[in-house]
Amino acid sequence: MKIGQLAKLSNLSIHTLRYYEKIGLIEKVYRNQSKQREYDDDILIWLEFINRLRETNMPLKGQIEYAKLRAKGNTTIGQRCEILEDHLQKLIIAQQKLNSNIKAMEAKIQIYHQLEIGNETKHT
Repeated sequence: MKIGQLAKLSNLSIHTLRYYEKIGLIEKVYRNQSKQREYDDDILIWLEFINRLRETNMPLKGQIEYAKLRAKGNTTIGQRCEILEDHLQKLIIAQQKLNSNIKAMEAKIQIYHQLEIGNETKHT
């Protein structure tokens, strides 16, 4: 598929796709006789995974490192797994902190609701 079609299917801009190729998130892609990029359908799965890494706040440096290891093939599976395990642990810690903050917010909101109810009964 051409870059325009890939942009539509991936919800990424053409500029972003070119940038990803430039920095190594996407491997250099085959170009036809007209020098146009021609992507394999599997690129969509890879772009979806890159998006997950980005959405979970993996630093760009880590994404690029992972992509470069992926490009080297199965000999890097162990290294890639370590990167993902490390990232997963960071996500779990972040999720625990977020859950704690959510509980604190809910408790504070509950206190305010109780105070509002108390004020309403005093003024009626």
